[in-house]
Amino acid sequence: MPIWDTQELDFDVDAVLRGQGAEPLAIRQRSPRLVELAERALAEADSLLEPRTLYLELDVETLRHERLVLEGGGTLSGNLIAEHLGPAKRVIIILCTIGEALEAHAARVSQDDIVYGLALDGVGSAAVEALANAACKHFEDQAMELGYQSSIPISPGMVGWPVDEGQPEIFEILKPDQVNVRLTEYGLMMPRKSLTMVLGLGEKMKTGGRTCDYCAMRETCRYQDHYDPAHA
Repeated sequence: MPIWDTQELDFDVDAVLRGQGAEPLAIRQRSPRLVELAERALAEADSLLEPRTLYLELDVETLRHERLVLEGGGTLSGNLIAEHLGPAKRVIIILCTIGEALEAHAARVSQDDIVYGLALDGVGSAAVEALANAACKHFEDQAMELGYQSSIPISPGMVGWPVDEGQPEIFEILKPDQVNVRLTEYGLMMPRKSLTMVLGLGEKMKTGGRTCDYCAMRETCRYQDHYDPAHA
């Protein structure tokens, strides 16, 4: 299975703070100490990040009753799949992970210093988000060179594609043992700082919009305006 490797992840301290569920501007005004911890965590975590992106590009054979049938027999099902990937000629199924080293280190640190452990965890969240954005741009640029349009990235857990349906479908196709990511019986990925998504490629794709628009928390989330419009 092909792997796209990059060591250049573009994220900053504000992204780390958002990764902890905090609003950077408010934290900078009220808790400078937390900003210092985020800066320290960002520097320390650099050597612990193991970014890897496993992917597979497949032809679309047909769309049947909201079920996308792919080359090789794999399927992706749901109304969100039909809406955004129905016009696709090909799909790229993607799994991004930063590995388990940072997660394990954060867990150990948290036993003695929960606040700093959360800062390290925030680095992990920001890093896998940055990796997903970089992967999307990489594959979208490749598609553009071939004359294809790209859909927004579709991930299990978005409205219209439940996690307990989407993740098993992706894992059945990718079989991501080579990047040491597994799926629990509850549909959670381990290591936790991993992310899956699908891009549809075609000549008449539904473009524009944001993945945030299909999130279950879209009505209440304070952070959606900070995400890349194409790669939320």
